[in-house]
Amino acid sequence: MTAAISTSRKRTGAARALATALLVAGATALAGCTSTIDHIPAAVGGLPEGVPPRPETPQAFPAVHNMPPARADTVLSDAEKRKLREDLAKQRESAARDAAAAISADPTGETAAAKR
Repeated sequence: MTAAISTSRKRTGAARALATALLVAGATALAGCTSTIDHIPAAVGGLPEGVPPRPETPQAFPAVHNMPPARADTVLSDAEKRKLREDLAKQRESAARDAAAAISADPTGETAAAKR
């Protein structure tokens, strides 16, 4: 009886292996047909109506390794950097003063957005 079970399992294993091989072969065959998908009717899963046609010649591969041209802008001098820092500091101080004045003007401490 054990011999019959062993033979049955071998047949089942061989059938599974055959089914898997056929499935892989079918998937490979279908993958080879993907370039013709644009010719399949839309009702069967092709491209919908109104899609622009593919270009006759493929676009050139982008030149990703080419270096960009040199920038026309120059680096800021130390004096320009210092002036920008001073201007930024003045704007920060002005914003802080305005915020402090707005808070002191409203004793509840609520902002206008919170009152709405």
